[in-house]
Amino acid sequence: MISEGAKKVLECFGVKRGESVLVVVDTKTPLSITKALFETARNLGCEVMIMTMLPRTRHGEEPPLAIAEAMKNADVVIAPTTFSLTHTQARIDACKKGARIASMPGITEKMMSSGGMTADYNKVNDVAIRLNEKLENARKVRVITQIGTDIVFDLEGCKWMMDTGLCKEPGCSSNLPAGELYIAPKDANGVFVVDGSMSGFGILDSPLEFSVRKRYVTGIKGRQAKELNAMLDAVGDKARNIAEFGIGINPQAKLIGNVLEDEKVGGTVHIALGDNSTFGGDVIAGIHLDGIITKPRLFANEKEFILGIDV
Repeated sequence: MISEGAKKVLECFGVKRGESVLVVVDTKTPLSITKALFETARNLGCEVMIMTMLPRTRHGEEPPLAIAEAMKNADVVIAPTTFSLTHTQARIDACKKGARIASMPGITEKMMSSGGMTADYNKVNDVAIRLNEKLENARKVRVITQIGTDIVFDLEGCKWMMDTGLCKEPGCSSNLPAGELYIAPKDANGVFVVDGSMSGFGILDSPLEFSVRKRYVTGIKGRQAKELNAMLDAVGDKARNIAEFGIGINPQAKLIGNVLEDEKVGGTVHIALGDNSTFGGDVIAGIHLDGIITKPRLFANEKEFILGIDV
């Protein structure tokens, strides 16, 4: 049930009676989800508010100033918006003020009660900690697949981040569904082939191939390359930055065509383009697009790392 999903969101964020909860939605957010979050917070004894905006045009686009200001003055912000607010300066500023932020872009009624949302996030957290311990000293990571991916990430001086769904400390943020380790790489070179799903396109009916040199995409091939190039060109060169390398660790997540859940699927990896200023990177781009790669082989410091054991 949707109400159970809403209850789980508040539990994951440690929401307490008397806290202020801001639910940020847009005109495309399912009303049933908005109501469930509102009622659950109200029944808990919170000061709960809803702010509705027009849908953004892409992941990472800033919300209106009024919403950005309200986010900074709430204890908890829940954002089941069409596009992600995670990679925005509004989210960064609100976290700096101590807000705990749940970003749930594109969440559906079905996703609220099945798949990745049903995971035991305490167990996901344990997996993330173990995986982080094994990867934190990796200076280079190589990813290859049978269909053409062969890319090397330079991680010197970079820090892995854990998105586990548990967010109870002031200033933290998380997706829900959650379950990934991710990092903003110092450099990247090679080729990667997205064969799962891609932000803005859903599940791909044919792969997209990206050529990368010095951390920037220099070419894209595939049936939907023209449309993707147009999206990136509309933003500018920074949209082609290799912003993120991530590893999915949620055993309940399924590849459904919604990147919010797709990038959490255990045993997959994802590579994102655009903005990484919100998690230790150096590029502010106003866009963040993830591509999911299935059946990867991962090598850390030239030693193969078996993802299946940990997820």
